Amino acid sequence: MYAVFLSGGKQYRVIKNQTVRLEKINTPIGTEIKFNKILLIKDENDITIGNPFISGGIIQAYIKKHGKSKKIKIVKFNRRKHYKKQQGHRQSFTDVKIIDINNS
Repeated sequence: MYAVFLSGGKQYRVIKNQTVRLEKINTPIGTEIKFNKILLIKDENDITIGNPFISGGIIQAYIKKHGKSKKIKIVKFNRRKHYKKQQGHRQSFTDVKIIDINNS
């Protein structure tokens, strides 16, 4: 059984007991959260597709960890023009463990 849900403008395919790295969610560590924007749930026998979301479907999860990803460097450079611009970025993330997928 797996599900596809929407979080932070991105779609994630998850199964039960999977840990997923999502965009930052501003809730404390250890808190249980529910995702209700579910696009698809597939059981062994049937597939439920939302229009656009499945009504009554819930994915239960809890927050394991918050953090920042590895730094990426952005460099803009024009040769012979005396132009160089550097910038860095670290994206915030939240690790979430999926507890249960319900299709009500």
